[in-house]
Amino acid sequence: MRDPDAPRLPSSPGFWRSPLRGPWFTSVLGLVLLVGITVLFVTGLLSYAAYNPGLSPVNDKTPDKGILGFYLFPWPTNPHWLYRLDQGVHVTLGITLIPVLLAKLWSVVPRLFALPPARSLTHALERISLLLLVGGALFEFVTGVLNVQLDYVFPGSFYRLHFYGAWVFFAAFVAHALLKTPTALRNLRHLREEGNDLVSPRPAEPTVSRRGALWFVGGGSTLLFATTVGRSFDGPLRRAALLAPHGGGDPGTGPNGFQINKTAAYAGIDAAETAEDAWRLVVTGRTGTVRLRREELLRLPLHSAALPIACVEGWSTSDQWWRGVRLRDLAALVGYDDPPDLFVESLQRSGAFRKAALRANQVADPRSLLALYVNGEELSPDHGHPARIIVPAAPGVLNTKWVARMTFGDL
Repeated sequence: MRDPDAPRLPSSPGFWRSPLRGPWFTSVLGLVLLVGITVLFVTGLLSYAAYNPGLSPVNDKTPDKGILGFYLFPWPTNPHWLYRLDQGVHVTLGITLIPVLLAKLWSVVPRLFALPPARSLTHALERISLLLLVGGALFEFVTGVLNVQLDYVFPGSFYRLHFYGAWVFFAAFVAHALLKTPTALRNLRHLREEGNDLVSPRPAEPTVSRRGALWFVGGGSTLLFATTVGRSFDGPLRRAALLAPHGGGDPGTGPNGFQINKTAAYAGIDAAETAEDAWRLVVTGRTGTVRLRREELLRLPLHSAALPIACVEGWSTSDQWWRGVRLRDLAALVGYDDPPDLFVESLQRSGAFRKAALRANQVADPRSLLALYVNGEELSPDHGHPARIIVPAAPGVLNTKWVARMTFGDL
């Protein structure tokens, strides 16, 4: 039965009775998040830079970013697995940290209800940073997980929401870290409980130690890591990645049997448009426009490159062997000795990335291809037949499928 003398309001210190709460427990979780969230923020910004949103409005989902785009730079093509690593770390680490975040929020919940709201200017700043931190963390992790699972139930563009949310969250995170990190380190060094608003004045009987609780949180994170990380690898690990995105369709087996997000049917690609006698590639540049049938493309010098596909949802393939015409050779057909920027348009008629822009350094890379084959076989419809872009280290959505038009020139 409930103790009749027990406080009934969450603003009362005695309302929260768990003996696990305390500065040492909270400090351990906080320092894990200090490192983990910093890595998440950096890898997230690098992922945003990989889209080259300063290159062309077509790639920019946050055109009003202003000074928040101060760090943007031409995304490199070396090493070719760069985006695969960056986004794999970003998504896998984000999912792995969920139990740590939830445990940290649970450990400090009494502070969310503490009265008075502000006892001093420092305390007021701490409370404000805490509210922004909690709200921002929940927003970023929830939208990130929904995007990874391709559940776009939130209003508006994921890119815009996640980008601005990340800046608000990280600003609060930095402010909170500056205020609390010295105390957290002191708590860990002394390994003792100081007088603290997290320690219950009337604790309940413990059922597990604080270290046991940390092992429980660590076990949850390990389980999420094990069921997520495999989508960046081949073999048994990929089959064990139960919680990772599995793409938009069954790729089947054979040379084209690797993961896809967007099928030809989903994109509304009509087989009649991609037939040999109907499809033409339109290439425009300094000297005019040329239209090439597939058989004419096959008469151009063909080159091969081993490159992965890596997507923002955190999954990637191993290196696939692509064969096709170099982008810089197509630029030369329309008057460019030094390859410029490139604007690519797909047969797909709707969708956020049916058009994409590539920087000159990406076009100039000898491994950047208009691919016609993969692993020794013609591209399947779901992998972009009759032709698709493949560029080293570029996000998957910039490797445009079902290419219809290529326009070379400064963007």
